[in-house]
Amino acid sequence: MKLIPAIDLMNGKCVRLFKGDFNKRKDFSKEPHEQAQFWESEGAECIHIVDLDAAKSGNPSNDKTIKEIVKTINIPIQIGGGIRSQERIEQLFSYGIDKVIMGTSAIENKALVKELSNKFPGRIIVGIDAKEGKVSTRGWLEQSNILATDLVKEFSSFKISSFIVTDINTDGTLEGTNENFIRNILNITDIPVIASGGIGSISDLLSLIKFESFGLYGVIVGKALYENKFTINEANKVLSSERLTDIELNKKYQA
Repeated sequence: MKLIPAIDLMNGKCVRLFKGDFNKRKDFSKEPHEQAQFWESEGAECIHIVDLDAAKSGNPSNDKTIKEIVKTINIPIQIGGGIRSQERIEQLFSYGIDKVIMGTSAIENKALVKELSNKFPGRIIVGIDAKEGKVSTRGWLEQSNILATDLVKEFSSFKISSFIVTDINTDGTLEGTNENFIRNILNITDIPVIASGGIGSISDLLSLIKFESFGLYGVIVGKALYENKFTINEANKVLSSERLTDIELNKKYQA
């Protein structure tokens, strides 16, 4: 299971939201490309970027910052936020982005996701953000009645790279993940799943290891890293295959 550090962008700066609330925003002083470079030096194998301005409005405004991050680091980057057209995807790929995350567009235009996953196999990620199990869109500002599990079932036949599933009620809280939500997703798909929301300690990471054999590929962490709850190096040691032999897992666990 991989730890994937997150950079959320607003006005060219690193920020974190609390439970997806744009009015509960915390800014961090380090420049985004410097933050990405630091995390690469710590052992990150991939960087997760969300353009919050684009997610909210649909209009990208952080491309200068995104390009700077790409030029600064040598590890893959996955990016989401306001990605709603083939033109935008091709533009991001031209910058050097490895994979793109389709969230709102995945819900509103499933045919487009299918078309693009065929055109760019293994480079499209479907992002599903949910509150109480129901999908939120447009930067988490709009709530639907669509169940996250129903969407996962539908998209599992597409040639996508993975699902990123975020439990909004835990995001930015540092209070631990919603394991039931993660379990429900893993139960219904064979596509790799990346979990997001709530990680606040090494113990929270350890609690997810039991899901790895059931398809949990990675976990996205933001606020805990910014606030020095643990380092990427420490997390990688805990999550490494060598370390897992020292951890007593619940063998009776059923995903």
